[in-house]
Amino acid sequence: MTIASDNARQGASHLYRAMRDFLQSMDDTLPGKFEITKEGIVHDMTSPVRQHEITVLHLRKRLEKVMPEDIVAHTGEPDVEAAPEGIMRHPDVMVIPWADMEGDGSFDPRTLIAAIEVVSRSNPDNDWSGKMRDYPLMGIPDYAIFDPRTGTGAVLTDIHPTPDGPRYATRKDFVYGEDVAIGDWTISTENLPRYES
Repeated sequence: MTIASDNARQGASHLYRAMRDFLQSMDDTLPGKFEITKEGIVHDMTSPVRQHEITVLHLRKRLEKVMPEDIVAHTGEPDVEAAPEGIMRHPDVMVIPWADMEGDGSFDPRTLIAAIEVVSRSNPDNDWSGKMRDYPLMGIPDYAIFDPRTGTGAVLTDIHPTPDGPRYATRKDFVYGEDVAIGDWTISTENLPRYES
């Protein structure tokens, strides 16, 4: 029985490496954003719309006003990777200590204080379902979702074990206009843009 378990783990590891190698070989040749989830590769082909990018910028700036200088709200590369879990994600905003950004390769998800996503109009299930499953598996303690489609969101915290693996135990929903706590910091959600109908 242990041998089968080890073989299953090795097979999953081999599959993850193959997907990772494929994405590296396609780097800058295909448009869109690629991530590796428990189900496989997610490809968001559409470019983010202005409201998405403006929301990301607002969130980064608002967080950096209230956080100490040794913590950053990072919106760039690289990805966050949990190779043992077979997951590679790229949050819209990563709250991470400055010191943990140094070095090469992907970020270790255990160094993130929070991951923040602005829901894509083209693929909302990726943020509301897939990442809600993957981020606690990766050990990211706080996950905040901002949804410009509805002007609402949620902050998920308190990872706990379940039969389906680690999940967030606490969910605090909010509507745009309210103050929201992410990690140890509270920011306003006033005047965040909404997607146009």
